[in-house]
Amino acid sequence: MKQSIAVLMTFAAVVAAAPAIAADGMAGMNMPMQSSGASKPSDAALTDAVIKKVDLATGMVTLKHGALDNVGMPSMTMAFKAKDAAMAKGVHVGDKVRVRVENVDGVMTIVKLEK
Repeated sequence: MKQSIAVLMTFAAVVAAAPAIAADGMAGMNMPMQSSGASKPSDAALTDAVIKKVDLATGMVTLKHGALDNVGMPSMTMAFKAKDAAMAKGVHVGDKVRVRVENVDGVMTIVKLEK
């Protein structure tokens, strides 16, 4: 009987301590994360594209582009918001460019464009 009570008390102590152990988190654990090597848009790979249309009034640029792996988009023709007006003003229909597109606040946006 005494052994049963001792086992029961040990079990109760473990159950009572479980939330405190779980709440400890991972403080003090040194687990460095691996870098993907592309921390900024300027460091990321650019995709080949051709300018199909430029709408200066809306700041939209239509591109026929290769796969945009960073946003999971296959090759297609699609309109994108230019990050700034100067970017849209600097290109013309037919220009071959290299671009970086990112999802900025839910809008697919050209964040880098090179001729």
